[in-house]
Amino acid sequence: MVEALKTSWVVFVLAGACLLVSGARAPHAEAEAKTVIRYATIAPGGSSFGKILNAWSRSLSKETEGRVEFRYYSGGSQGDERDFIRKMRAGQMDAAGLTTIGLGIIVRPVLVLAAPGVIETYEQLDRVRAAMNERFAKMFEDAGFVLLNWSDAGKGRIMSTKPIFRPADLKTSRPWAWKDDPIFSEFLKVVGANAVRLGVPEVYPGLQTRMVDVVPVSPLAAVAMQWFTKLKYMSKDSFGIILGASVVKKEKFDQLSPGDQKVLKDTARRAAQALDKVVRRDDAKAYRILIDRGIELVDTSPYRAEWDSAAKETRERLIGRIYSKSLLADVQAAAKGTGP
Repeated sequence: MVEALKTSWVVFVLAGACLLVSGARAPHAEAEAKTVIRYATIAPGGSSFGKILNAWSRSLSKETEGRVEFRYYSGGSQGDERDFIRKMRAGQMDAAGLTTIGLGIIVRPVLVLAAPGVIETYEQLDRVRAAMNERFAKMFEDAGFVLLNWSDAGKGRIMSTKPIFRPADLKTSRPWAWKDDPIFSEFLKVVGANAVRLGVPEVYPGLQTRMVDVVPVSPLAAVAMQWFTKLKYMSKDSFGIILGASVVKKEKFDQLSPGDQKVLKDTARRAAQALDKVVRRDDAKAYRILIDRGIELVDTSPYRAEWDSAAKETRERLIGRIYSKSLLADVQAAAKGTGP
């Protein structure tokens, strides 16, 4: 089962679990011209994510009568998310699957979706996507990208070598924060902890050498990347949903005929829905597997007020630096189902 989950992982925050999609055809090109779309993903090519993408690609090719096809660059062969974005801007890639961290490099305010305490359940996530999609899509369009769909990569939990019950426990630990993640880094500052900033490929070696001993991660990612083999504890409750999305360069998208643009979006949406089902199912399986493998659950609920207080202070500190007060309020209202 562990091997099955490893091959089904769509990369977390890692990795990603995001669908990336794109297609392009010059509007005045010959009718039978074929456009090859280059896209990068950290996800392994043989994973369930890769299989869904292959199925999606076949649908896209069929429904565009062979005018559009994909060339995959999987397994992080093109670097990490910052590298994907740089290569898209340079014209070396056409599309990429990104977590909110990568999305935030393109559109800084989208990081509001990763602010602690904002989106904690799949129901909240679905409501936010439905209510805020057009607003975020406009932000990406203004930045030169087309937002094609949303996805997620499981429930984020705190995994560690010693139990973390309350925020103050992080002060005597060595918590990992992704180099491009200002959200968790700020949370650690709020609680008085020092972040160890590493890229995703550096985390496992960091766990081996004890450079880091705490990681925020979904069970699915912890199994796929074998981080769980160096960890002993996992929070019983999750601390939010790991989000992602697929983007394509607007310049590339605009080369498609209106009909092919519609096919691209329609098939991307269907593929994302299929992927969400796989990820949510497999993340729940991975959670149970970790427990069966001896990972001990840590009940943080007695200290919920402390976690909520630190989350609130983190959100407020980031107002004006990452996102506006009104955007945060609108996302929170959407999560609750009361607006915007």
